[in-house]
Amino acid sequence: MSRIDRAEALRIFREAPLLELARRADEIRKELHPEGVVSFVVDRNINYSNICTCQCRFCAFYRAPGDPEGYILNRKEIFDKIQELVELGGTQVLMQGGLNPDLDISWFENLFTAIKERFPKITLHSLSPAEVVNIAKVSGLTMEDAVKRLHEGGLDSIPGGGAEVLVDSIRKEISPNKIGWRKWAEVMLAAARIGMGTTATMMFGSSERDEDIIEHLFRVREIQEEGGSFTAFIPWSFQPSYTELGEELGEGPASAVRYLRVLSLARIVIDNVSNIQASWVTQGEKIAQVALRFGANDLGSTMLEENVVAAAGVSFRLDKERLITLIGDAGFTPVQRSTDYKIIREFQ
Repeated sequence: MSRIDRAEALRIFREAPLLELARRADEIRKELHPEGVVSFVVDRNINYSNICTCQCRFCAFYRAPGDPEGYILNRKEIFDKIQELVELGGTQVLMQGGLNPDLDISWFENLFTAIKERFPKITLHSLSPAEVVNIAKVSGLTMEDAVKRLHEGGLDSIPGGGAEVLVDSIRKEISPNKIGWRKWAEVMLAAARIGMGTTATMMFGSSERDEDIIEHLFRVREIQEEGGSFTAFIPWSFQPSYTELGEELGEGPASAVRYLRVLSLARIVIDNVSNIQASWVTQGEKIAQVALRFGANDLGSTMLEENVVAAAGVSFRLDKERLITLIGDAGFTPVQRSTDYKIIREFQ
């Protein structure tokens, strides 16, 4: 099958029947994952701080420096959270906390090193490109040096947070203080050059056009072609409640049909990234289950703790047993995976 281009992607996104998109995406999923498994990871999101200077208009979680509701977790609080994860058989920590002007690279190096000493089997899939750039700036380092030092300190891979839509006109509208799309790509490519895994995301459903969604998907594909190390792509829909942007737009979140169209198109376009993840966190378990026939082959994580989306009033929760049931009921074999998509355990 020949690769799809931007014009054709836009045409089928707008015009193709939903089930035709599903069929095409599902065929690609079967080619890439003929074994018929759907994976998940047991992890925990730890928001080490909610203090952030970025002030994204779509975020209900952050607090500005000096806000009485701002916090920075101490070592004991972080260790207790990881210990609980380990006791539940978890393997991954996703640690993110915004652009804090008071935390330089030594804070992260010391923390990551201490986590690795105490929990040597835990994978740190943490921070975001914007956080890495901020840490470099606060510390007077180049971005490349910051990536290298964080990796040496214990950071294993970088999630794709802060991608939003990789079109600067949209980024300036919804998140004017955040890095541009090229800097986001530079961080991901720098991580890939030193052997770190990464993921890519997209938050859609704010003020972007169809053309911007298409551009985002192709930019992810092209970054991967340049030497990227994306193991997965995760699209999710903007949750407008309690956010400045949501009040301005006056609309609810993107519909389930819109979500499924975006997801299936992502599987069709991004043919050089192996895994597409369904977002039960924003869509709920039933649509996430349907997404497994729209090109997704992964249900993300158990997410023992999640605060950012929850701050926007969305509080779906799934434990490992429920994920296993959902996958099995959809006709797939459930497997627990590691961060780099190696199978840890298969469930019958």
